[in-house]
Amino acid sequence: MLGLALLSGAVLALPSTAAHAADTLISQGKAVTASSTENGGTGAALAVDGSTGTRWSSAASDQQWLQVDLGATATIGKVVLNWEAAYGKAYQIQTSADGTTWTTVYATTTGTGGTETLTVSGSGRYVRMNGITRGTGYGYSLWEFQVFGSFTGTTPGGCGTANAAQGRPATASSTENGGTGAALAVDGSTGTRWSSAASDPQWLQVDLGSTQQICQVVLNWETAYGKAYQLQTSDNGTNWTTVYSTTTGTGGTETLSVSGSGRYLRMNGTARGTAWGYSLWELAVHTGSGGPSVPPVQGGGDLGPNVLVFDPATPGIQAKVDEVFAKQESNQFGSDRYALLFKPGTYSNINAQIGFYTSIAGLGLSPDDTVFNGDVTVDAGWFGGNATQNFWRSAENLSLKPVSGTDRWAVSQAAPFRRMHVQGGLNLAPNGYGWASGGYIADSKIDGTVGNYSQQQWYTRDSAIGGFTNGVWNQTFSGVQGAPAQGFPNPPYTTLATTPVSREKPFLYLDGNDYKVFVPGKRTNATGVSWANGPGAGTSLPLSQFYVVKPGATAATIDQALAQGLNLLFTPGVYHVDRTIEVTRPGTVVLGLGLATVVPDNGVVAMRTADVDGIRLAGLLFDAGTVNSPALLQVGPDGATADHAADPTTVQDVFARIGGAGPGSATTAMVVNANSTIVDHTWLWRADHGAGVGWTANPSDYGMVVRGNDVLATGLFVEHFKKYDVEWSGERGRTIFYQNEIAYDAPDQAAVQNGATKGFAAYKVDDNVTVHEGWGLGSYCYFNVDPTIRMDHGFEAPNRPGVKFHDILVNSLGGKGQFDHVINDVGAATSGTSTTPSNVVSYP
Repeated sequence: MLGLALLSGAVLALPSTAAHAADTLISQGKAVTASSTENGGTGAALAVDGSTGTRWSSAASDQQWLQVDLGATATIGKVVLNWEAAYGKAYQIQTSADGTTWTTVYATTTGTGGTETLTVSGSGRYVRMNGITRGTGYGYSLWEFQVFGSFTGTTPGGCGTANAAQGRPATASSTENGGTGAALAVDGSTGTRWSSAASDPQWLQVDLGSTQQICQVVLNWETAYGKAYQLQTSDNGTNWTTVYSTTTGTGGTETLSVSGSGRYLRMNGTARGTAWGYSLWELAVHTGSGGPSVPPVQGGGDLGPNVLVFDPATPGIQAKVDEVFAKQESNQFGSDRYALLFKPGTYSNINAQIGFYTSIAGLGLSPDDTVFNGDVTVDAGWFGGNATQNFWRSAENLSLKPVSGTDRWAVSQAAPFRRMHVQGGLNLAPNGYGWASGGYIADSKIDGTVGNYSQQQWYTRDSAIGGFTNGVWNQTFSGVQGAPAQGFPNPPYTTLATTPVSREKPFLYLDGNDYKVFVPGKRTNATGVSWANGPGAGTSLPLSQFYVVKPGATAATIDQALAQGLNLLFTPGVYHVDRTIEVTRPGTVVLGLGLATVVPDNGVVAMRTADVDGIRLAGLLFDAGTVNSPALLQVGPDGATADHAADPTTVQDVFARIGGAGPGSATTAMVVNANSTIVDHTWLWRADHGAGVGWTANPSDYGMVVRGNDVLATGLFVEHFKKYDVEWSGERGRTIFYQNEIAYDAPDQAAVQNGATKGFAAYKVDDNVTVHEGWGLGSYCYFNVDPTIRMDHGFEAPNRPGVKFHDILVNSLGGKGQFDHVINDVGAATSGTSTTPSNVVSYP
């Protein structure tokens, strides 16, 4: 926990046993990272650039930090904080040898702002300003963060002063003209330059002649500079390792401390800072050996101990699959996680029963590359034939030829069925047709009929089916070939011919013997599967471009990998993070296998993205820690304004849980600030059963808060939060399918009273919104502590022409509480114990 056990005004400082070391500035120009940045023009590096005209500023929330890597262990005697108007009231100065374990050398709760010169005594390679409480309503903002001291042993990395790149062979992706060739960036003259074509991406690389330890790179930019770029090393000029990455390049002369080795060094530009190309007067490379260093995080490698990979010749496949199922069948809140991956080929006599925290997937580029003459089965024998708790599992990228002609997939929330081809029918009910409470299919082809039977609600997107039978309350389709005709409420089918915007989930596959991740492209007004005529539009990324996260990985290493420009592949496991995972690079892919679970410690936000294009988050479960987090996932910083319509961030099969596995607390499960975000299948759940469950044991006020404009939710499941399950303030939001249950455990009417309104709506569109639309939305109440509680309505929205809802309902389960209306004051009240929905076909 980051709280301070200090009396008001107390200062923890050990006065100057190292005053002799306090006179040398050792932080300027060093590598620096931060918990967040306010925007692209206030990056962390601007606090150590020596200029009081540039600054770092954080998001407007507590807690935030800025840390500098000195490159080697140093004795620290003085720290100077030159605050902008937004300053820290309570903060710590901390040192660390490894960037993970911190020692506090100064602390205050009465910071004054302005320029604070602090005498300290400590040592470490890393120095951090750890902000606890802001002094204003803004974030933390430093014109300069200066560390004074002396190095204990060698200077950082023992870095040489000679330019190892000068005069060496250089090549580039392009040149602007014959007078700006690649060699002119390494000729030692600041009067000649390389410049590229005016497009992204572009690169310049130099051959150092032999493999060398690289400790510093100096980029002397002409006016046309790189805003986002990586520095990369290679032994062969083909396979590259990123040793530095930024999306907030400043131009001018950038002196960058790095740690890596290679014969080749490349500046790989991904976003220009001007309308021209990239232009460098000089690219200088400094080498050396010795001195402490943190090696770069390596991409690629094996998939860890909890990924089981099979091919058709693997002996004992059925026995191994059965062994995993025996462990996971009823292991609802355990810590075991598994991914069962099948190489392309044909598998006979397989019945893969899938339990909790188990994912099964084919490793082909097409589902038809991996064929089961058999089944992938979910049933509910462990729970007496009731499938309403068959959560947290998945099936992807397989072709099934069911033994009986029909496969059984009797699941409820957080159990996606994606990119599947069933050469037969699909039964969504458990054996005996017991209850099941909802699920999700996408990008799948079902040759036969989908039997809904007892599923209370279901959403199917961008698929092809041979037919669909039965329905309970809310079955919704968008972009589904063969979908039943619109019929709500009798039959309860909501059918959209297309999905307005969609992009399928990234997936792992084998290209020969090499693992790659396919990242599908965006589709507009889609219908049918994306792979009908080949894999579809998209990009393949080699595994070498991913940090393969395995159990035991720390947040510091994960953030280092992201800073290097690597993507993340979380292998099955539970990961505790003591600081926010910051995803800042455009196009970053964060993919989890086997319901990989991230738990924030000390009340941090588990993961946050920047206001950039094309981030892909998929296949993760965020599980609240015992100290309250303001949010578990934050998509975009507060105040995000950029337009991402051309390349939106997508959040797919990303789930959040507060309680159930033990006490947990989060104010909000998911906050969406970034414009044009696509949230494609999420279940945000404040637990109603399991451990650490109760009105005060697992508090959480909001499920999803949407502030960004043009956000689209497809397959939105949100349940049991204490206030609004969904609150939407962004303009032009759209939701296709919503499933909700109001919190069961409210102790009485007063606990859910919202001013003069009885109860907090399950789905609230804020009063200032002018355009919003929803299709196929349902909310249910089951007040099992006080069945007399009443709700004014399940849905609340401004009454204006641009705010529209289609096919919405409320329901009282067994008469445990009642709704007076469906939306605002429209729609009949629920009554009695018959569990009969009240429907509204169109609003207003």
